[in-house]
Amino acid sequence: MSKKKGLSLDEKRSRMMNIFSSQKDVFQLKDIEKIAPKQKGITPMSVKDVLQSLVDDNMVDSERVGTSNYYWAFPSKALHARKNKLEDLENQSSEAKQRKASVQKAVEKAKVGRQDTKERGSLLKELQALREERTQLQAELEKYRECDPEVVEEMRKSNGVAKDAVSRWTDNVFAIKSWTKKKFNFDDSRMNKAFGIPEDFDYMD
Repeated sequence: MSKKKGLSLDEKRSRMMNIFSSQKDVFQLKDIEKIAPKQKGITPMSVKDVLQSLVDDNMVDSERVGTSNYYWAFPSKALHARKNKLEDLENQSSEAKQRKASVQKAVEKAKVGRQDTKERGSLLKELQALREERTQLQAELEKYRECDPEVVEEMRKSNGVAKDAVSRWTDNVFAIKSWTKKKFNFDDSRMNKAFGIPEDFDYMD
């Protein structure tokens, strides 16, 4: 036996609206929580959420008086909400039609001068050839960038910065070696072997 399928959100909203339209009264949340499950088959756990969705969509009015919230939705309210919704949809449809017409107009305008003629085909081939030549020239130019005075100067500056950094690290290595020799009485050979320091380790010229 298949399990009974629950109500969809739209079905719950429709059934709850029927409570308001049929009874034409003002309710508290506790009233709706009693009526909706018994008369409309809406699960108690979803009553509050369904009601709030109707309030959010302006299909049900709500007012707080003291510590209680009161809800109502007379027939004119539902009619007004549907009318507003219809107007919104009509406006959206009208805007979509205008955008479509604008796009079609732009497409037609873009097509002008792009017909597949012999002259256009020849110009396209020439354009492609020029693009390929430009790519080759850029690649050739890249080969000679090292001869560019600005590039050479930039490389000199970068080399100077790198050399300064190497010197600082060399200072640090010698300082650590000196401290270690004093602290543990290690000789240079033992230190170099322990830390993988080349025997000819020294400052750069």
